[in-house]
Amino acid sequence: MPRNIYDQDHEDFRATVREFVERTLKPRAEEMIETHSIPRELWQEAGKQGLFGLDIPEELGGVGANDYRFNAIAAEEVAAFNAAVSSCFGIHSDVCPPYLVDLGTEEQKQRWLPGMAAGELICAIAMTEPSGGSDLAALKTTAVRAADGSDDWIVNGSKTFITNGYEADLVIVATRTDASKGAKGITLFMLEDGMPGFNRGRKLDKVGQVESDTAELFFEDVRVSDANRIGDEGMGFIAMMQRLPQERVGAAVSNVSHAAQILRETIDYAKERKAFGQPIGTFQHNKFKIAELVTKIEVTQAYVDDCVLAHSQRTLTAVDAAKAKWWSAQVQNDVLDECVQLYGGYGFMNEYRVARAWRDARVTKIWAGSNEIMKELIGRDLGL
Repeated sequence: MPRNIYDQDHEDFRATVREFVERTLKPRAEEMIETHSIPRELWQEAGKQGLFGLDIPEELGGVGANDYRFNAIAAEEVAAFNAAVSSCFGIHSDVCPPYLVDLGTEEQKQRWLPGMAAGELICAIAMTEPSGGSDLAALKTTAVRAADGSDDWIVNGSKTFITNGYEADLVIVATRTDASKGAKGITLFMLEDGMPGFNRGRKLDKVGQVESDTAELFFEDVRVSDANRIGDEGMGFIAMMQRLPQERVGAAVSNVSHAAQILRETIDYAKERKAFGQPIGTFQHNKFKIAELVTKIEVTQAYVDDCVLAHSQRTLTAVDAAKAKWWSAQVQNDVLDECVQLYGGYGFMNEYRVARAWRDARVTKIWAGSNEIMKELIGRDLGL
């Protein structure tokens, strides 16, 4: 089925990203698995190629594309190579910059955005807490005014499951600044590497996505200047809710691309692998199964493409983004599970990409808001 949302400029950018993946990322794939991290020089090279500045104005070192379809292409091409790298790059380039571009002061933009666009300042966002999960309104990390009468704040608390958390130079942290106001008492701050009291736990030992450095963050009397506050006091929850649709449609783009690539590789395998004297893809059951998987991917791609186009036109709703997020995550997991089955015993071997992809995909039904939360949002919109 032809995809009609991209023009020649988009496809030229796709060729640039694909060449970057082939030349720079793929040769370091095993290294990233072994070290559970992405080398700094790869971040910087991605910055040079313009992957990190798509939402950042040109005068601040970015590309200033102002067209989400470019973001989607970057996510597609990197996710087809590796879901974990796509996640790390996506948090840094797709999720974090809009907070500064939309809400930051001119000083904040000049201070941080050029380094983010260049891949020199790695950024993370810290929402999730050990006891909160998807319930962002219930966070317990606090920021209170310093007792010395200055404009500084004192941050205490912890966050967990933070992508880029171990290596990040900058972390957008959601804090509670007024316990009496519920969701209206949440404020965002930019914490910087090296601030006294800002500590990181170990890299978390995950089932999949081992290339990404996922960490716990701990804040013990961290003094933060009011100049590091992102947006107005008490408006953090609204800021997060307004920007979560971009994170969720970005997740959907990566989900489909990741599954589609592994399915293509599985089809090639089914044409070559023989059993009982013939390619396994010629058995009717396998043929029908692969036909089902291809159809699922293409139908899901069509919906996600519509969401990408809507978001590029500033018309994507939070509910439609939730639909794209949960459905693409479910389809991805269903497709990859069947791909493992088609590989047989080899599909359970870590040396095969299909096995790693299967593990990597499982978390997509949990992060960016669990699939259950997405269905809750959709149900509420239906008046249920």
